[in-house]
Amino acid sequence: MNKDLRIIYMGTPEFAVPSLELLVANGWNVIAVITAPDKPKGRGQKLIPSPVKEAAVKLNIPVLQPTNLKDPAFQQELKDLKADLQIVVAFRMLPESVWNMPPIGTFNLHASLLPDYRGAAPINWAIINGEKETGVTTFFLKHEIDTGSIIFQEKVPILEEDDLGTVYEKLMHEGSRLVLKTVKAISKDEVHPKIQDESKALHHAPKIFKETCQINWDRPAESIHNLVRGLSPYPAAWTEIDGKNCKIFKTRFINETNPSLKPGEFITDGKSFLKFQTGDGVLEILELQLEGKKRMKTEDFLRGNKI
Repeated sequence: MNKDLRIIYMGTPEFAVPSLELLVANGWNVIAVITAPDKPKGRGQKLIPSPVKEAAVKLNIPVLQPTNLKDPAFQQELKDLKADLQIVVAFRMLPESVWNMPPIGTFNLHASLLPDYRGAAPINWAIINGEKETGVTTFFLKHEIDTGSIIFQEKVPILEEDDLGTVYEKLMHEGSRLVLKTVKAISKDEVHPKIQDESKALHHAPKIFKETCQINWDRPAESIHNLVRGLSPYPAAWTEIDGKNCKIFKTRFINETNPSLKPGEFITDGKSFLKFQTGDGVLEILELQLEGKKRMKTEDFLRGNKI
């Protein structure tokens, strides 16, 4: 196994941290990290580093934060590092001049079983669509996004009680193990990439926007329940209650219907329950957050809010 491979690691959010840490813990030669520029946050607009930058600094790895990946000065800096391999985990789209630079190439970790759920939000859409299984894939980058030859895949079940937060956590750690496995196989020249089978590209995973998150109460209860799961804890499904925006984090499908209610209308005893009529049944709200308030359980919410 050639642990002297010169590796450049590219990533930004928390999802990309365990893969970097696991590579370094296992003695791989990560010579630099590329991540997004620090972002102003909060009232003081203080510049905050990305989670990957924070991890790289702790691990004493040099960090590059280009604003423009096509900038000739950045590309020269990258070239001078003489990497053998680049790894991308939750980063932005790379120009060909960047992903094609190292002799071995650049591989990406994607949070779905490619070719299904190509796109920016694969974890959200798998849950929203009621899938019982998802997974992680490593593949070599090429021109079209998420279409390169597959190196390895690992399946991960989606349980009924799972939401975006729990599936994200599972895939983040399973993904880090897959990145390590992929680097080991590449170093021994034991990878046999397979071209993606287009007949399995059944779903897209486009970026999530605010309108994607609005609950349409005419839809079936199960579909709304899955939307809530697929967007919880962030950015969260939402609806209007008494003219105010209200985020919904947790629901329970109840096998009953209320013929006196139209979809979107609700009943409550003002103390312990809040139930909405959907297109085909009743959905009970278990956790919510009214505009300007904290996230809370329904009974705590009802104690302080008359609706």
